[in-house]
Amino acid sequence: TVPELTQQQFDAKNMMCAADPRHGRYLTAACMFRGRMSTKEVDEQMLNVQNKNSSYFVEWIPNNIKASVCDIPPKGLKMSTTFIGNSTAIQEMFKRVSEQFTAMFRRKAFLHWYTGEG
Repeated sequence: TVPELTQQQFDAKNMMCAADPRHGRYLTAACMFRGRMSTKEVDEQMLNVQNKNSSYFVEWIPNNIKASVCDIPPKGLKMSTTFIGNSTAIQEMFKRVSEQFTAMFRRKAFLHWYTGEG
């Protein structure tokens, strides 16, 4: 259902990177729904999520969530959604990658591959 899909979009375990969205705030988000569903219901659910979790969204960007509906469902499913979010929580991942790079660079790991090429 649309409420379930909407709730799953913002769930940390459904993210493609290891950054917990609860540790940051959403600047913007885009949601693409596919399947037979009401545009009104989608808009209501997105507004509901934004109102219920207002602390996770910046207040200085009005209308920062966009939702679109394509009434053709994906093959094998009745409905699906794709979520793209711009969240400040991504800084966790960048910090982790930076720390790992710094540790490897201090040990000069893999550096010979770059210096050997000139």
